Amino acid sequence: MTRPDDVHPSTPRGRLPDWSHASRLAARAVPDEAVDALWRALNHLCAAQLYLDDNPLLARPLAPTDLKDSPRGHWGVCPPVNWMLAHLGPLTARRPVGGELLVLHGAGHAGPSVLAHAYLNNTLRLTGSGPGWSVPELRALVSRFPHPNTLGGEVTPLVPGVRYTGGQLGPALAVAQGMALDAPHRLVVPLIGDGELETGATAAAWLARRALIGSGRHGAVLPVVLANGLRMGGPSLLAGMDGSEVRDHFTGLGYEPFTHGGTDVTVFRRLLGDALARLRPLGDHGRQPMIILTMPKGHTGPERVGERQLLGTPAVHKTPLRDPRRDEAEFAVLETWLTSYRPAELFTTEGRPADLVRRALPGTPPPTPTGEPEAPLPTPGPRPSPTVSAAIKERAATGGFRLFSPDETASNRLELTPDGTLPPWATEILNEEICHAWLQGFTETGRDALLATYEAFAPVNTSLLVQHLKHRGLRYAAGHGGLPNVNYLITSLGWRNTHTHQNPGLVSSMLETENGSVHVYTPADATRAAAVLTVMLAGRDRVNFLITDKHGTGSFPPDTFREELTAGAAVWPHLSHRSRSPDLVLVSAGDVPARELSTAATLLRATRPDLKIRYVHVNDLAVLGPASRWPCALTARRFTRLFTTDAPVLMAVPTHAGAVRALLAARGTADRFHVVGYRDPGRPTTAEGLLEACGMSAAALAARATELSAPHGG
Repeated sequence: MTRPDDVHPSTPRGRLPDWSHASRLAARAVPDEAVDALWRALNHLCAAQLYLDDNPLLARPLAPTDLKDSPRGHWGVCPPVNWMLAHLGPLTARRPVGGELLVLHGAGHAGPSVLAHAYLNNTLRLTGSGPGWSVPELRALVSRFPHPNTLGGEVTPLVPGVRYTGGQLGPALAVAQGMALDAPHRLVVPLIGDGELETGATAAAWLARRALIGSGRHGAVLPVVLANGLRMGGPSLLAGMDGSEVRDHFTGLGYEPFTHGGTDVTVFRRLLGDALARLRPLGDHGRQPMIILTMPKGHTGPERVGERQLLGTPAVHKTPLRDPRRDEAEFAVLETWLTSYRPAELFTTEGRPADLVRRALPGTPPPTPTGEPEAPLPTPGPRPSPTVSAAIKERAATGGFRLFSPDETASNRLELTPDGTLPPWATEILNEEICHAWLQGFTETGRDALLATYEAFAPVNTSLLVQHLKHRGLRYAAGHGGLPNVNYLITSLGWRNTHTHQNPGLVSSMLETENGSVHVYTPADATRAAAVLTVMLAGRDRVNFLITDKHGTGSFPPDTFREELTAGAAVWPHLSHRSRSPDLVLVSAGDVPARELSTAATLLRATRPDLKIRYVHVNDLAVLGPASRWPCALTARRFTRLFTTDAPVLMAVPTHAGAVRALLAARGTADRFHVVGYRDPGRPTTAEGLLEACGMSAAALAARATELSAPHGG
């Protein structure tokens, strides 16, 4: 007969599930011995991946010929990661109805752990045929590690079940918070190394949750600090603090630390249950629980070889035994190390996890969410939003949306409410990295988001974006595309700002990646910018940057905008002569360049009536690159139709000129293009002075155009 306590109570809509009840169910259903067996199985497979080429189950006495010629990989972080995976397995299998538990690995070097976990969960296929649990599959797991040209040896979404690419140095906690936003059914457990605690992004994320208080109904985040005492090359800062100092540190940050040292499974399961009982939604007042797991780096591995100390030293970070295939002393230590896990108790002779191990496994995880494959770009409806603010509010009204901004919503002139207050779907924090990490977590779990920021401060996120591009590319390669776009609204442009607030470098870095999912939108006016934003917030699998001046720069005839949006560029008839062979092509990208260059075009038409001009506006800088690298690139035929094959081209852009020149050079057409963009004036100046210093003023552009067109008359 089923007792009432053996089933999950229903969770009221919008409320946090009872994870404490799930923990009690797991404790009754899964014996401690099963959790310990799963931990040992994970540890054995991790060590085997680093060292073995064959004989993964030690079915016969270990021989030097069973070993890899050159051991590779990272051991140190695996045991504490495996400890947490072993304890979270029973909880995941008995999660509340409708509940979801996600684990994020801050340490990218825990690749052996996630690969071992995927094998034990029967979700990994390496040989391409036969059952997942088999000796050939196990042999492939260990002998092929670190799996060059396939899975790799790090934590990436190429491994089944992985939702976060580890090793980004800092954002795991904030990404976990982003995943929990507006998702009360979700519990996210980020595993954070004590070295990662020293990064700015992690340090800020502890405090950042206060910005989310009262902002909606959220899920829960249970941070786990893996306090192993070491960074890669020496002691961590946390290792220099005693237990009371560590507790005081996290208590002061607004958390309730649950500390565990050692490897007593019974004690830790009780502690985990206590922490789960104290869970509260991310946006609630009061202390949030967290776990500090104190376990020496490389625990359960060899302590020493001869006179050389290993445990407690940086030697355990990677492969603590350097060459056991040839070194007899190291070989003996390795054999003792691997046999200590008693693999015959953990696996059948066919390579299947033993029944005891399987009792602690989380079961088949739900499939990684995927969206629809990328469809053709939608175009604005008959009545597009008139402003960027209106486009944001229109998207927010349908739900599943968040706006993140580093304390600049009002400064960026985004009018989101009548009284100027922030709506519940908008969050500010003076930290660019946290805003991006929240956006990453939110979009990774299938929701739309926008980061609105000053142009000059956006480059802070360059490294995070490069890593995020890698993550999404790997996820797409694994067949999990269809994620909502990554969207940046870049405003408060340097063209109207102080000298210290002039830096358009982020989009230059993004274009330099030559990643085909990147789009840099440069609409000519506010109406066009609103329409572009509407498209950005509806798309999938793109990384978009919209550059638009918050002050507005006037407007232009809308008749060509549909072509600008779908093709990326279009001729403006009202500023062009009807000639198939113009003497000069003028090209603008962005609103400030369009304002100045269109004025220059008007001057030229008045002062040089003999000069045949074609005027083109580019709405997406990425279309200028070659099709071999940019899927959205202009075709050769359209490129010629816009820019001719022989006329000089004067182009004004809101970015650094070099980034655009590189796109054109990759096409082999840079010689005819004369690109004018931002360059540092070297001193404070006015907005007008900056235009002059960069050669971007209407007068300077007209003079440059006259020089370029000199051979054509006058």
